[in-house]
Amino acid sequence: MPTALLALALSAFGIGTTEFVMMGLLPEVAGDLGTSVPTAGYLVSAYALGVVVGAPLLTAFGSRVPRKRMLLLLMALFTVGNLASALAPGFATLLAGRVLAGLPHGAFFGVGAVVAARLVAENRQARAVATMFLGLTVANIVGVPAATALGQHLGWRATFLVVTAIGLVSMAALARLIPAGEPETHRGIGRELRALGDRQVLLGLLTAVFGFAGVFAVYSYLASMTTEAMGFGESAVTLVLALFGIGMTLGALAAGPLTDRALRPTLYGSLAALAVVLTVFPFAVRIPWLALVTVVVLGAVGFLTTTPLQMLVMRKAQDAPTLASASNHSAFNLANAGGAWLGGVAIAAGWGWTSPAFVGAGLTVVGLAVAVVAGLLDRGRTAKGASRLVAGSPLGAEQPVSPSSRASGS
Repeated sequence: MPTALLALALSAFGIGTTEFVMMGLLPEVAGDLGTSVPTAGYLVSAYALGVVVGAPLLTAFGSRVPRKRMLLLLMALFTVGNLASALAPGFATLLAGRVLAGLPHGAFFGVGAVVAARLVAENRQARAVATMFLGLTVANIVGVPAATALGQHLGWRATFLVVTAIGLVSMAALARLIPAGEPETHRGIGRELRALGDRQVLLGLLTAVFGFAGVFAVYSYLASMTTEAMGFGESAVTLVLALFGIGMTLGALAAGPLTDRALRPTLYGSLAALAVVLTVFPFAVRIPWLALVTVVVLGAVGFLTTTPLQMLVMRKAQDAPTLASASNHSAFNLANAGGAWLGGVAIAAGWGWTSPAFVGAGLTVVGLAVAVVAGLLDRGRTAKGASRLVAGSPLGAEQPVSPSSRASGS
């Protein structure tokens, strides 16, 4: 794999750390700024709002900017947002800092996924994209626990200063390792929007919203489930979250080769497996050792869905894949918010701490149904060029690929 992927993975590590670390720092932030923990919880939503708004908006504005420069600008905005969070004098300014830090999230992964795919040969594109996302999964194993511990001992501002430093190092790595490529053929926002309006792209985004919502219906309440349903003490929460992160990493490692081999079957299989695991979850958590195993499996099958979904929208929007790729992260964050909300509704209704798993299973089945319908509709489409992104050509170059190069299952 090209060393340039390391720069993308490092950037993803920083983004993943700042996205999820706030969940563990809410008590410290609330105490320091004189607000309640539920109110401080809006800081999590603020970041997600930044992602949903920023992904299509920044991608559209940057449609004529060379991709390497765009990656640097987005990482600079991310770094400024985290620095603003670290220096925020009050809750309102911290809220603004979180929105600012979230704005480049989706656009970075959207542009980064296209760049990663074009660094390698056609039959290794999904593996390249999955390698970038490994930084996101490793953040959940190492970055988030370490940053949370740092914030608890040295104050939450220290956490965001460290993430700011990661942002600066990532910028240096991107500048040094990402090839400039040849001058790009700029597609323009009109063409990007038309590609985003493709039926297969829209169905792919809808699959992400419902399918991945099942993961967050459980993940959002995993800490409470650890103590209330699994019977572990509070000290075990970090271990359970780390096990979930290990599962995510295993899923990411498997997703690349499987997606390269057969995209749609991998998507169908991962969503079906996710629905089954979510259905079994409430029963498995009653046995301590089985609960821990199930958490790992849940993380693995949950993250196994991300790479095929990412590659699907990129390939179906092949004429202008960047906006579609970035919008996929808006879809993931809508899944985050929707899954957490519906899971909370189930708990508030008195259905029990593990009830979000059943809600998640239902959401995932809807996502699988959408994916299957999309696959059936896609069979009737005539071949109109490449089904894969251009690979093996210089970064940024646009070259047609004949219909005969279409891979089965894509």
